Amino acid sequence: MAPSCPPASVEARVETPEGTCALTYEPLDTQAIIRSVADDGAGATAVFIGTTRNSFKGRAVTRLDYQAYSKMAIKTMADILRDTHATYTRSDHHTASAASDARASSLLRSAVHHRLGTVPVGEPSIVIAVSSPHRKEAIMACELILEEVKMKAQIWKREFYEGEREEEAEWKANAGH
Repeated sequence: MAPSCPPASVEARVETPEGTCALTYEPLDTQAIIRSVADDGAGATAVFIGTTRNSFKGRAVTRLDYQAYSKMAIKTMADILRDTHATYTRSDHHTASAASDARASSLLRSAVHHRLGTVPVGEPSIVIAVSSPHRKEAIMACELILEEVKMKAQIWKREFYEGEREEEAEWKANAGH
């Protein structure tokens, strides 16, 4: 008898100095995610909510299923937050009060939460929120986090189409896999 392996696609969460990363089978609470990046120093909070749409290339989508290699995916997501915060250092709006402050991030907090399992049409599969003193950095960082997660995180989706048998559903790898 072969040894059993632990499931790879499991819920995971990690808190870093930059923010929160989560993989969950539960519906995403967008307002709670937005509140998690709130900061009195924020002049802007950029948010991206990716939802399951009802069609793809003219075919009716009924649902998406997500699986992940969670142990690696959550680490990858945390690395993406750390790297994004390092990318956006002092903007033109900041004045460095000391040499050590010159490399401080212009981002305050970030969060990326991704659904696992079945995500019906109209429900969020990913929510990203970024707070910053200024809108430009928040918006740019939000988009960078999205693109990096799509490219690097060990998360895969399976699309189910109307009128097709379950076994015909298509697995779609992220751009980097």
